Parts: sequence; C-alpha cells; structure tokens
Amino acid sequence: MTTVVDRIPGDRPVFSVEFMPPRDDDDELRLWNAIRALEGLDPAFDRTIRTTGRVVTETTLVGMAHLTAVDHSVAELRNVIGWYASLGVRNILALRGDPPGDPMGEWVRHPEGLQYAEELVRLVRELGDFCVGVSAFPYGHPRSAEVDTDTKYLVQKLRAGADFAIAQLFFEADDFLRMRDRVAASGCDALMLPGVMPLTTPRILGKIVELSGAPVPAALAARLDPLADDAKSFRAAGMDVTTELCERLLAEGVPSLHFYTFNRSKATKEMVDRLDLVPGHKTPVA
Repeated sequence: MTTVVDRIPGDRPVFSVEFMPPRDDDDELRLWNAIRALEGLDPAFDRTIRTTGRVVTETTLVGMAHLTAVDHSVAELRNVIGWYASLGVRNILALRGDPPGDPMGEWVRHPEGLQYAEELVRLVRELGDFCVGVSAFPYGHPRSAEVDTDTKYLVQKLRAGADFAIAQLFFEADDFLRMRDRVAASGCDALMLPGVMPLTTPRILGKIVELSGAPVPAALAARLDPLADDAKSFRAAGMDVTTELCERLLAEGVPSLHFYTFNRSKATKEMVDRLDLVPGHKTPVA
C-alpha cells in the first residue's frame, strides 16, 4: 500500500479526508455513501477511524489507521499494530488519546500502557515499516501551558519517528502558519498538514469552537452571525470563508488539505471543485 508521504509531494496540491465511526445503521450507510462518493476524487489518503480494515480491502483509498494509547496495555497495542500490518496497512496516526468520557479530564495511563504519544510513535516504528502521523494543535494542546511548550512536545513526537502531523481545526490561516513556522524554527522539517472543516451550518461553527478550543474571531462572527437564521445564506457565506482560508494556505505552500467530513461528501466535493484540486473534475449540480 502507498504511504501518505508518497502521495503528497508533487507538482500540485492534493487533499485528504477524514470520516468518523458510525453510531448506528443509518450512520453506517451515510459513511459508506460518503466514502464511495469521495473515492473517485482520489484523495491522497483517508483517515477512517475504526473502519480501516474494510477501507483497505474494499476500496482504492489509501487508508490511515487511528491508534490511541487509551485503556491499552503495550501488549494490546502490539496486537493491534500487528493486525494492521497483516491487512497491509502502511499508515498509522499515533495519538495518546483523551480520557474516556471526559476529554478534559485527568489523563491516567493504563498500568501496563504508555504515557505519551511519542512512546506510541516509537512502538509503531519498532514493529513494522509504517508511515506514522501525529496530531498538532495550532492554539496549543488544552493541557499545555503555552504554545512554545506545546511546540516542544510536537517536535518531540516528530523526532521520535513521525513523518507528518495533522493539525486540529483553526479559524485563520495565520494560526496554522505560525505553528508551522515554530516547528520549522526548531530545525524540524516534517510535513505539516492543516485540518479544515467546510463551514456550512451554525452547528459546524460551534463544533470548530469545541474542537479547536478557540473562540470565533470577531470579524468572522460579524460576517456570519447575521445569517444564523438563514440556512442557505449561512452556508453560502461559510463556504466562501472556507474557500478563502484554503486559498491562503495553498498560496503559502501548503502541499495538502485535510478535510474533516462529518461522514458527508457534498461540502468536501464542492470545496475540491472550488479549489481545483482535481483538474478537470466538476461535481454535477443537483
């Protein structure tokens, strides 16, 4: 199987997509409809949580497995990594993970497990020829005292053997670019990928606030708040905002955009069209 870093260097920017685990049968159908709809656009890779085995065996997507240290002993982690290897999975996103039930709760490692993401990176590297990714936080991890400390921990994960980092959500291109500059200033040249969620509804805006840990910038609020009760106008303005964000990132040399899809394909396909990430492709208008 191709690795993430094999897919990204090239003469034009590419994109990747992320799906979430389905909660019920309806979610399962929605997930696979989205996977099939986006598969034809040939994303650089797909970060599909808990469905990697099926993605690898049933689609042409370059799958990336999701692995956390939460509630796992080292022996269990070794088994999971071995299972991925047996399927032919080459790409793993190594995360410490959040405390079960309360993402902001106190982290307690498994008695026979790992404490830090960099330890998980090293374990994956020891067990096979994997391409390894880690997470990055443009505003700093919620448990980090400040961004310089967070940058130090990010660089440690990268130097432990990670090939790339995927950024959590952010509102303005400069938020990501400053993080990228801090990593580069440390002497680390690992691939940094921005996470983007097409802004289509007030609910999505709230989700970005929740996942990023940052408030909505005043200029963005002034642009979107008056449209909160007009779904069509809010979506149109939100997609324009997302397009502007992505265009700035691409202009600054970002080689790939990582789209969080919420298991739906329409907004991501529209964004791919707007940015001309798949030359010659235009999604038919319904």
